[in-house]
Amino acid sequence: MGEQYSYGGQAVIEGVMMRGRLGMAIAVRTPKKEISLHEERLQSLGSRYPILKRPIIRGTVALIESLTLGMRSLNLSASIVAEEEGEQLSTKELVLTVALAVALTVGLFIMFPAFIVRIIQERIASNILLNILEGLVKITVFVAYIAVISFFPDIRRVFEYHGAEHKAINCLESGQELTVENVKGHTTIHARCGTNFLLIVFFTSVFLFSFFGRPPFLQRVLMHLALLPVVAGISYEIIKQAGKRGSSPFFRLIAFPGMQLQRLTTREPDEEQLEVAIKALEAVRAADAGLREPASLESRRKGAKTP
Repeated sequence: MGEQYSYGGQAVIEGVMMRGRLGMAIAVRTPKKEISLHEERLQSLGSRYPILKRPIIRGTVALIESLTLGMRSLNLSASIVAEEEGEQLSTKELVLTVALAVALTVGLFIMFPAFIVRIIQERIASNILLNILEGLVKITVFVAYIAVISFFPDIRRVFEYHGAEHKAINCLESGQELTVENVKGHTTIHARCGTNFLLIVFFTSVFLFSFFGRPPFLQRVLMHLALLPVVAGISYEIIKQAGKRGSSPFFRLIAFPGMQLQRLTTREPDEEQLEVAIKALEAVRAADAGLREPASLESRRKGAKTP
């Protein structure tokens, strides 16, 4: 195929963000049915500090960079859509949105499971069993949360763009030309998906926290937060192996539950959504090939709108 780099991205508001070697591109379908394209150059911490490319450490760095870039991409896409509709998102609204998202994540997936463990731990002698039950609580809450939000029309649109992102990357990795017809024929499931990563994080945490006994509630919550970088680092290495072509049956087995869960977090996109995903992926590939320099937000948005 000649395509060694593992491209990835995420769905955003009415669009898709793709990340390449040199930068990222966000393509957004505006209310006027045009595609607004934003590109910018990125430099990872690993490229500046080689020690951060070491196994486990690189997973923690990748998580931090992905979360930062992901939130920024969501905010940017929301701003583009709001601006086209004659509205503007204030800094206060954006900060509040991020704060609520963080609070919801910590509350649902760390504090609530730890609280359940606090209630039942006196009745269970095995620390391993206790941690397995805590992991099951996390997974149950996660699946239930996704199932509930999927009924919201706006979230469903995001899930459709998520499907478009996966289809475009699958098409590229199969060696086919990036056309709507070719992309349409591919699956919305991909082994390197963030959904898969989160599920592997839950499984990894069950194993790791089994070595720490049964601390009090607050200490358990703080311990989970403190060890999250280690859990993320291990999970990154697992999903990196699972996403390789010809990966071993062991890693394919580990990735299987998360890939099935993607049936909830992805939906079949329409042709206009596929065009958006292709536009973003083509932009980062062109930048990587040296065909053009990733441009600034202002210049791309003024000159790169295409029907």
